Amino acid sequence: GEALEVTREVNCVVDFIHGCEDQLQKLKKQKEKGLLYGIPVSIKDHINCKGHVSSGGMVKFLGQVMEEDSVIVQVLKSQGAIPFVKTNIPQTMINYDCSNLIFGQTLNPLDHQKSPGGSSGGEGALIAGGGSILGIGSDVAGSIRLPSSFCGLCGLKPTGNRISPSACSGRTFVLAVTGMLGPMARDVDSLALCMKALLCQEMFRLDPTVPPLPFDEEVRLRGNPTPPFAQQ
Repeated sequence: GEALEVTREVNCVVDFIHGCEDQLQKLKKQKEKGLLYGIPVSIKDHINCKGHVSSGGMVKFLGQVMEEDSVIVQVLKSQGAIPFVKTNIPQTMINYDCSNLIFGQTLNPLDHQKSPGGSSGGEGALIAGGGSILGIGSDVAGSIRLPSSFCGLCGLKPTGNRISPSACSGRTFVLAVTGMLGPMARDVDSLALCMKALLCQEMFRLDPTVPPLPFDEEVRLRGNPTPPFAQQ
C-alpha cells in the first residue's frame, strides 16, 4: 500500500512482483527463519525476476519475460525476504537521472523539482518516500551512491565479484570498473544485515565464481573514528 502511494506521487515502481502472498505462506511453514524473514525488498528493474520483464528502460526488451529468478533474488528468498516490486531506471542505466520513454520520469520524494539520481533512482525514490525499507540497486560509477546521496539514504557498492551478478539483464559493456549489485536502505545497520544475509552458502552454491567469504562482523565494528591522515 505504501509503495503504491509513493509511486503515485513520484513514479518509481515499474512492476509489482506477483506471488508475494504465496511466498509469505511458504515462509511461515519453513522451520529455518532466514536473516531477512518477512522483509519486503524492492528490486531494480534490470535484476531478473521469474515471470517479469527486465526492460533496462528500452522498448526492445519489453517482450522478454524472464524464466527464472536471478541468483540474488533466489538468495533473498532463501533468507526469508519477499521481493515485491521492481523500480525505475534511466534508459540503458548509463545516466545519473532516472527517466525513460516507457515509464517516464521518476521524481525525488524530498523535492519534486529535483531528480532522485541514477541509475538506481527508482530505488532511491521508493525507499526515501517510505515505500520500501530495503532495496537492491547496482553500481558501476555511482548508480547506488548517487541516488543514496540525492535521497538522503545509505547505500553500498560492494567490492567487485563479492555478490553474484548472474541473471541480471546488464547490457554488455566492457568496463574497467566492475559493476556490482548492492543494498540501499535508511541506515548502515540495514545494509550490514543485508550483506550478511547475501553472503551465505546458498549464494556460493548457486554461483561458484563468487569467492566463498562470509560477512565479517568484526571488520565492520572495527571502524576507526580517526581519519588515517590524522594519525601520522
